[in-house]
Amino acid sequence: DTDRALVLLEEYCKKLRKPEEQQLKKAIRKVMGIFKSSLFQALLGSFTKKATRHGTIFYPSLPAALACDVLGCPKD
Repeated sequence: DTDRALVLLEEYCKKLRKPEEQQLKKAIRKVMGIFKSSLFQALLGSFTKKATRHGTIFYPSLPAALACDVLGCPKD
């Protein structure tokens, strides 16, 4: 669920206010841009189709899970 990941990343960015956190904030905004890109969406869709076709376990909310893992937020 890319939208959930974007929400989590945006909330985290709002907390980054110190000067030493601005580089991290910039990097997170780049990741957000990637998540919003049509290329990322196409690759994610392709991965989902391959994983389903090959019987691989796939987590539909992979972007959100990655954001939570990186940011240390609790999983639902």
